[in-house]
Amino acid sequence: MNHIFGNGILVSEKSLDFLWKKQSVTAGNLTNVDTPGYKAKYVTFEDMYRAKLKGASGDKERIRQAADSAVWLVEESDTETARMDGNNVVADAEMTELTRAALQYQYAIQSVNGEISRLSSAIKG
Repeated sequence: MNHIFGNGILVSEKSLDFLWKKQSVTAGNLTNVDTPGYKAKYVTFEDMYRAKLKGASGDKERIRQAADSAVWLVEESDTETARMDGNNVVADAEMTELTRAALQYQYAIQSVNGEISRLSSAIKG
């Protein structure tokens, strides 16, 4: 990505990518709530991303590098299940995560829109 817009949009872009994937994985878990033997999946990103950005704080180029190098991983949950079919998806917990990710996604979109509005104002003078 061309970084003419600064790090704010880049950081938001990475967050949006993660949240999109998180919603997709969570929806997949909900789709398979009745599939025997299915193990819930989850996306890891937030802690690693936060640590990378914290380590780069104050240095625009290091922040850009931290954001560019951040990746999300899809992992399988190893939580035990009380269900006889071996499925460990908890529908209520998945719905909560789906709602949480959707709200975070909306907030990130608003952040990008705000950044674009500020840039537009600066360009117009």
